[in-house]
Amino acid sequence: MLELAGIVILGILAQWVAWKFKIPAILPLILIGLLVGPIAAEFLSDDGSKWIEPIWNDHKGLFPGESLFYFVSLAISIILFEGGLTLKMSEIKNVGPVITKLITLGSLVTFFGAAFAARYFFNLNWEIAYLFSALIIVTGPTVITPILRNIPLKKDVSAVLKWEGILIDPIGALVAVLVFEFISVGGGGEFTKTALIEFGKIVLFGFTFGFTFAYGLNFFINKKFVPHYLINVFSLAAVLGVFVLSDNFAHESGLLAVVVMGMVLGNSDSGYLKELLYFKESLSVLLISILFILLAANINMSDLLLIYNWNTAILFLIVVFLIRPLGVFLSTHKSSLKLNEKLFISWVGPRGIVAAGIASLFGLKLAKKGIVGAEYITPLVFMIVLGTVLLNATTARAFSKLVGVFLKKSEGILIIGASQVSQLIGNYLENNGRHVVLIDNNETNISEAKALGLEAIVADIYSDTLLNNIELNDVGYLMALTGNSDINKFAIDKFGKQFGENGSFRLITSQEMVDDNNNPKEGLFSHTDDFNSLSEVTRKYANINEINLKDKAHYDSLIKITNSSEDIIPLFIKDNGGTIHIISSNNLDVDTIKKGFKLVYLGKTLEIQ
Repeated sequence: MLELAGIVILGILAQWVAWKFKIPAILPLILIGLLVGPIAAEFLSDDGSKWIEPIWNDHKGLFPGESLFYFVSLAISIILFEGGLTLKMSEIKNVGPVITKLITLGSLVTFFGAAFAARYFFNLNWEIAYLFSALIIVTGPTVITPILRNIPLKKDVSAVLKWEGILIDPIGALVAVLVFEFISVGGGGEFTKTALIEFGKIVLFGFTFGFTFAYGLNFFINKKFVPHYLINVFSLAAVLGVFVLSDNFAHESGLLAVVVMGMVLGNSDSGYLKELLYFKESLSVLLISILFILLAANINMSDLLLIYNWNTAILFLIVVFLIRPLGVFLSTHKSSLKLNEKLFISWVGPRGIVAAGIASLFGLKLAKKGIVGAEYITPLVFMIVLGTVLLNATTARAFSKLVGVFLKKSEGILIIGASQVSQLIGNYLENNGRHVVLIDNNETNISEAKALGLEAIVADIYSDTLLNNIELNDVGYLMALTGNSDINKFAIDKFGKQFGENGSFRLITSQEMVDDNNNPKEGLFSHTDDFNSLSEVTRKYANINEINLKDKAHYDSLIKITNSSEDIIPLFIKDNGGTIHIISSNNLDVDTIKKGFKLVYLGKTLEIQ
């Protein structure tokens, strides 16, 4: 009981430390696992036993036989399903081919390159070398996501790393299983004859079960066959059922099935998804915390001493600084990505839970069979996992600045509220080259915004989910456009620092509108217009116009006209370079107006002045 409670407590403590110091949680989790496992057994325990013994041995331990690895497999399926839920097709309209090449061509480069390196520097036989290389194909989403959250990047770069990290997990697992089966049956013609059949079965059942059960679950919930209070746990049971069922039809197809299931559901725009995602995210945090501590604690000091030499460092450097960049540059050849973006993607390639989990399972199984070199699998993979996480967690931000992908000024705009007013303004901004994201808890508003081609998210501003959304890394302006003044003020207070570094604005209240002495610096557009004014003008004149400006005096004269008219509301100034500047209600930020600038306004067409 003490060990079980200790794992949960230490795991959540590690998560808190990771949040506090803005590092991937895997780093403190593995270090804690090594401390309570091999380090405790070697240096801290009187009887040489681990403080936490994952596998039952000599009347001590948590999981008998192979049940630890069954737990690991089920937990990974939930984590990958949660990752699949976050994959939106709209994110990859510019980089879809790059992601496809990364998880195919990039995987092949890692598979063959790392195998040759392991074979040469550790004198492993080819089968074990290829098993090692298959296990380090994956770049885990559990470690990439925390890194990306803390670095403002261009959306395409974030999308490439995020999608690669989630989609490549089942691919790496699939390749590792095929190599493991090859070793288990002794290789030769028998395996060669059935390998393609097994591969086909995995792909067939993985996609079939994933698509079928995703649509089935969606239908069940949307038709109210499942009560609201059971939706989360019912979905959890469905995920576990799909994983096990698919695995029974084709060994190791379950991971592919749950990723596909998550992707299909995540792009269905169903109303229950937001709540389901919150639940799965919390569950994933708990499972990741438990898994990494258990897997790290399961390593023995003798395993670590096997790789305590310079060859380990050389192998690590080859994987990180030669094989990863080679795979990335081949996969991004002739893509729209710039050289500095390719360099950054090459630098960020941390391995995660799938590599660690499957390595522990296969390493133990092959060692029990007496396969020569099998004892190297677990420590070598953990070395790559820990080393890449440590490297990327400590240097990714600095490296992004060094190569110039760090967004010094975030030009994206987050609009709180997705009413018709917000949709009209967001559409104009998007058409003028700005990345715009609308959020609202009204699903109808969000659906209408998406129908216009806008990026829109169903979200509750009172939760912390938005703060961890890597898709908003390039947002530097915040505009609160709801009809509720309390929500607008709350949004400015909560999100202004993270999403409004270049400016946080909100609509003025009806009380502020009638009080000339109360003109807040964060007020939007005009001191004579609130949400009701904007809505009424939008209803009567649903268009945004532009008028050429001559100078500052001309601008001031037009602003006076808009202030005296109920049907015209000033919004922005567009300069000669096409850059949009937000007009504040106090109109004090506007100092330079040159010929060729444009006044952007909502409502009735202004006559040429």
